[in-house]
Amino acid sequence: MKYEEFFKGKKITVMGLGLLGRGVGDAAFLAECGAEVIVTDLKSEEALTDSFNRLKDFSNITFTLGEHKLEDFEGKDMILVAAGVPLDSPYLAHARAQGVRLVQSAALFLELAQIPVIGVTGTRGKSTVTHMIHHVLSVTTGEQIILGGNIRGVSNLQLLKEVKGDSLAVMELDSWQLQGFGWAELSPQIAVFTNFMDDHLNYYKGDRDAYFADKANIFRYQEESGVFITTPEVFARAKEFAKGKDITLGQEVVLADASVLPEDSLLALPGEHNRLNAALAYEALKAASLTDEEIFEGLASFPGVPGRLEYVTEVNGVKIYNDNNATTPQATVAGITALAQNGARNLILIAGGADKLIDVAPLAYAISTHCKNVMLLAGSGTDKLIPLLHGGEVGVSVFSELKTAFEEAIRLAAPGDVILFSPAFASFGMFKNEYDRNDQFMEIVRAL
Repeated sequence: MKYEEFFKGKKITVMGLGLLGRGVGDAAFLAECGAEVIVTDLKSEEALTDSFNRLKDFSNITFTLGEHKLEDFEGKDMILVAAGVPLDSPYLAHARAQGVRLVQSAALFLELAQIPVIGVTGTRGKSTVTHMIHHVLSVTTGEQIILGGNIRGVSNLQLLKEVKGDSLAVMELDSWQLQGFGWAELSPQIAVFTNFMDDHLNYYKGDRDAYFADKANIFRYQEESGVFITTPEVFARAKEFAKGKDITLGQEVVLADASVLPEDSLLALPGEHNRLNAALAYEALKAASLTDEEIFEGLASFPGVPGRLEYVTEVNGVKIYNDNNATTPQATVAGITALAQNGARNLILIAGGADKLIDVAPLAYAISTHCKNVMLLAGSGTDKLIPLLHGGEVGVSVFSELKTAFEEAIRLAAPGDVILFSPAFASFGMFKNEYDRNDQFMEIVRAL
């Protein structure tokens, strides 16, 4: 498909410019293709200075910043919606009432690229599984494998420039991006659903079924030639969901657990949860026609994903791990469990942040069992956790800055200890976003 012809002359509103580069790349792509673009964001021009400056020279882009206007959502060919726009947005409701099509960039990429796509979702593990699959395909085939979806700074529409006739894409898909797949009634040819746990319940107003319904778009519209790879627990819920929606699960279904990996298979990543991640990646790579030998050789060389139980360095006998992308209590529990050493209380945890309406009791138990100290960053999630930690053996301190929390962790650490930065909560308040939190932590460590 010639993308310029598809977009040329179309009137498109881009809802959400943001600071991460995705909205900028999407808007620039549309403008380059000759669309008439309106970019609207609730943030002010001052707050969006870097993003605004990258687009201001396009004569076919106009801006509505610091507010949304209803007229920007009518008389358009489509609204390109950023991830995380509220479900009850009156502007999206107005566009629907006007008969204007709502799209998201990841689903639009799938629609226009018309190439095989391996999509990966799940509450936890989706980033690791996505990058595992991409790594193994890249080293095995020697070809450029497109990596998209929920990837930092990557515009999915700009990726259309990389598409060739024999291209293959691997996409990490969060629940917000999968809303767009539901609007388009599309699913990737190979769908991986890693697990389903409580998350984003602040966004979904406590409705777990609504959260699952968005996730379910990864398999809901697959054709019979498609492959759906998941765990028995997720598939049980998927069958109940399908029954309620009168959906026929006619695609091939593959259920995976860690037992599909040989006991002697080598993985660079610690933790039982990463063996399950590797098992899911293995099944997806098999579905993509790779041999066992190719898959296991590729998995053995996979270095991991930055910010996901990432080994950073060792200072005076103290190992430091960056698990910034653990944004739920369950994810931090997995990190603690992976690094705990035979009951030795040698972990110093840096955690804390904004509440996402998720039970923190399992996290409190893991901290009490395995940690000798915990440095907590102030926030509504921290406020829920603190009462469950009082009276135990763990030293608890609360900080208003990440730098001072890390400095105290270093001061308390002895040779043989592990400092684990694994927030367990959202980054709202103290940081611009989770990427800003990651960058600040890595800068603080580098300053050593």
